[in-house]
Amino acid sequence: MLQEFWESKQQQRAAFPSEGVVVYESLPSPGPPFVSYVTLPGGSCFGNFQCCLSRAEARRDAAKVALINSLFNELPSRRITKEFIMESVQEAVASTSGTLDDADDPSTSIGAYHYMLESNMGKTMLEFQELMTIFQLLHWNGSLKALRETKCSRQEVISYYSQYSLDEKMRSHMALDWIMKERESPGILSQELRMALRELEEARKAGQELRFYKEKKEILSLALTQIYSDPDTSSPSDDQLSLTALCGYH
Repeated sequence: MLQEFWESKQQQRAAFPSEGVVVYESLPSPGPPFVSYVTLPGGSCFGNFQCCLSRAEARRDAAKVALINSLFNELPSRRITKEFIMESVQEAVASTSGTLDDADDPSTSIGAYHYMLESNMGKTMLEFQELMTIFQLLHWNGSLKALRETKCSRQEVISYYSQYSLDEKMRSHMALDWIMKERESPGILSQELRMALRELEEARKAGQELRFYKEKKEILSLALTQIYSDPDTSSPSDDQLSLTALCGYH
């Protein structure tokens, strides 16, 4: 049913016309409980939240969670409209120390969020999720702080990253930055990976969208693999190059 749902949408070119179909991933395990993930066109990821005694059961449960979220995404309330933006900004203000006046100032966090929503007017929340995940990762990775130090405005950063998808190249650049962090603070990679795995498991069991947590795990695992396979993975000049390429600015 999930596969047919997304194939039908793509035939209508209603969403993610250039993306592939639904992709499943089962974690290696000698026995139960089994874990399965499903990635939808556009990148949103869901997993089984029940304790499953077989891989097939885990896959079905993950598909059920993804299907429910896919159908929910079709509701008018999940599309970004002026009313949706106003409500979202009000909720953001209520949960922070900001004010509604900040919404008109792109240099503030509330203003940047407002600008991102307005730039994606008409899209569904699943379509908007990929851009949000990129910025969550840039914040977690420390890259947004580096961009602020180069005097880039939030509008410039948002406009730049709105053109890109989260792919292997971006993951590789982020992994290089974590290799740099590991050299400065030995043990931080393993610590972050343990935290990422715990967050991923908790989010999966809660039936939440998982891409941010799963991407963190993939990036950290890639960094650890590079360190153990080649202790001299990147020189200082390579490190500087990776930061420049990731930021997209000088």
